[in-house]
Amino acid sequence: MKRVLAGLLPAVLLVAACGGGGTAGESGGAEDVTLTLNWYPYGEHAPFYYGVRQGIYAKHGINLKIQAGQGSGKTVTATGAGQTDFGWADTSALATAVEQGVPAKSIGVFLQTTPASVQFFADKDIKKPADLKGKSVATTAGDALTKTFPAFLKQNGMQESDVSIQNIDPAGKMAAVISNRTDVLLGFASDQGPTIKEKAGKDVGYLRFSEFGLNYFSNGLLTSKSMLQKDPGLVRKMVEATQEAWAEAEKAPEAAAESMKGAAEQLPSPTVVLEQFKTTLTLLHTDATKGKAPGVNTVDDWKKTIETFQRTGIIEEASEPSAYWEESVAPQG
Repeated sequence: MKRVLAGLLPAVLLVAACGGGGTAGESGGAEDVTLTLNWYPYGEHAPFYYGVRQGIYAKHGINLKIQAGQGSGKTVTATGAGQTDFGWADTSALATAVEQGVPAKSIGVFLQTTPASVQFFADKDIKKPADLKGKSVATTAGDALTKTFPAFLKQNGMQESDVSIQNIDPAGKMAAVISNRTDVLLGFASDQGPTIKEKAGKDVGYLRFSEFGLNYFSNGLLTSKSMLQKDPGLVRKMVEATQEAWAEAEKAPEAAAESMKGAAEQLPSPTVVLEQFKTTLTLLHTDATKGKAPGVNTVDDWKKTIETFQRTGIIEEASEPSAYWEESVAPQG
């Protein structure tokens, strides 16, 4: 546990607040609550900002403070340590952290198809994983894909030595591809791709993990075991408010994307934010949850994700879904 805590998320950037802000008394009795994202704000996060702007969180008694993250791994660890009340992170990072003893649990996965992908300019003529042999790959230490890319390669009959991995900071990762210093980058199809396309004016191609034999639960809401024990009422309010925010944002994607205006210096253009969010909306369900409200999970889907993580080496031993997911407070409907 000491080794895990050594990488805890440092002071995070406050990027949004709901209601009047300040203390609970100043915000009409609402309780101050922190949510740390998986990364700097981008279109995927629109429902949180929309929920703030529309007063959804305030209606549920929550004065939400949204903070930028520095990778899912750090967000999970910070959440487990109580440095943030809630986190938004990739399930692969959660499973890895739980195996290492981090006391965090999912309270609802919203992105139930992974947006993880290899991204590149379409003129690279990369059509399948085998085409990556000999290519340079830009990635960022600490994000979810550092664990899942080796599993993607393994799933497709390859190994890490078949490619040249280059660890680069997030902004540099996109710049490296645009300037042809690297052939491809690892990222979410709902994040970097639209930004690169706009900046370079060139079409972007994707090798989506989900289309090449590696699909699993991706980003969702999580909290610490301590929070679940000491304030399950607050956890339920956060879950209900978040589910409502996502449902309402899905009905009004343009307004949801617009609500992110001014969220962070790194925020892409409004056009890109909207494209990112619309892509995110295609990831919300499995066959088992189609027609259900956002964030509703099934035990069977959790078992499939856990089995995939073990089979591909993301985790060493598979545990029951209850080790990673607190069903008693998870979204319903």
